[in-house]
Amino acid sequence: MSQHVHRFVLTPLVFGLLVASAHAAEPDTGDRFIFDARYRFEHVDPDNALENAEAQTLRTRIGYRTARVAGWSGLVELDNVSRLGAERFNSTRNGQTAYAAVADPDGTAFNQALIRYDHDNVAVILGRQRINLDNQRFIGGVGWRQNEQTFDAASVQFKPTERIALWYSYVDQVQSVFGPDNDRANATNPAEYEGRSHLLNLQAKLSTALVLTAYQYRLELDNMAVTADAPLGTLSNITTGVRASGAMDAWSYALELARQTDAAGNPWALDSRYVLAELGYAIDKVQLRAGYEKLGAGRGTGDGNRAFQTPLGTKHAFQGWADQFLTTAADGIQDRYTGATTPLWGGQLQAWYHEFTADRGGVDFGREFDLSYQYRLPRSPRLTALAKLARYRSDDATRTVDTYKAWLQLQYTY
Repeated sequence: MSQHVHRFVLTPLVFGLLVASAHAAEPDTGDRFIFDARYRFEHVDPDNALENAEAQTLRTRIGYRTARVAGWSGLVELDNVSRLGAERFNSTRNGQTAYAAVADPDGTAFNQALIRYDHDNVAVILGRQRINLDNQRFIGGVGWRQNEQTFDAASVQFKPTERIALWYSYVDQVQSVFGPDNDRANATNPAEYEGRSHLLNLQAKLSTALVLTAYQYRLELDNMAVTADAPLGTLSNITTGVRASGAMDAWSYALELARQTDAAGNPWALDSRYVLAELGYAIDKVQLRAGYEKLGAGRGTGDGNRAFQTPLGTKHAFQGWADQFLTTAADGIQDRYTGATTPLWGGQLQAWYHEFTADRGGVDFGREFDLSYQYRLPRSPRLTALAKLARYRSDDATRTVDTYKAWLQLQYTY
């Protein structure tokens, strides 16, 4: 089901009415009413034949979380994404292919619908749910897009001590950011990712200076392909890795290694590596960070793109906000980055710089500069404003193009 809104621009008055109605609906019990409204303007300017995109969208979320009774609780969330104003962007579903893509199609669907049972150190979650593991590099909700990625799954969390946590999920289906409708979908952007997957994550918090995580994610994505011309199933993979992170005084770090091989049903043999090394330093309230991330080229034989992929990760948070490398190139990618986060005028300012090269062959892909400022309104602490910019400069026009993106966002969370 989808809903379209025409000739309408969000105004402060309209947004205020939304906020007032949500506040008036606050439940008077131990249960919790959920309301969230997120308006976004997104501008995309690629240096190619596509027209510049300008998208205004509103994501409205309503839901209800029950109080826990004898260990049992429930949660239901319903999301609606609606276009506001002119349709000058390619949502991947609206047929506006002359414009650059803004992957926020209209639609209404259950974002989460689950039951949960908690007893002592065990929690069991059944139904459509949010799953964010570690830093979401491999498994995450892609919360930046208006339609969140959620999982139809059975999950178990076991915490035998305060320092040890084991997570396992059996995933039957993934609700992607491209849903809820499959109109004009292809093998790289279906509304639902089909196949049985297993997510296993074990974390040990030995101290503030050392947190160790071991994981294996066995993904069967039967109706997906790494590229539009690749066979179905070529994103089915097994990712096995270890991660160490921690903080000591003003310093923080993260080190990670992973290997990716093909899963049952994948017509291609896969064998690729992932490497992350990151170092942070705090000067008063300023957080500095520098790092290196590699998604390796495939070692498997044969044609096609066999590089390390992260099909269920929150990709927007990595390798630049311009989203030029959502699919890892066949020659892999190395990202050297540095950035800073600092409080400013009551809000938070972020700035990041990336340099990208191919893992195999050393081709220079280009560089990117990102900047954002987020501010929580003092008289309306539930209302947050965000301005964000991304500027990507390509050094290899055969693979990527110069791209400029800008966002303005206003979000109310109850």
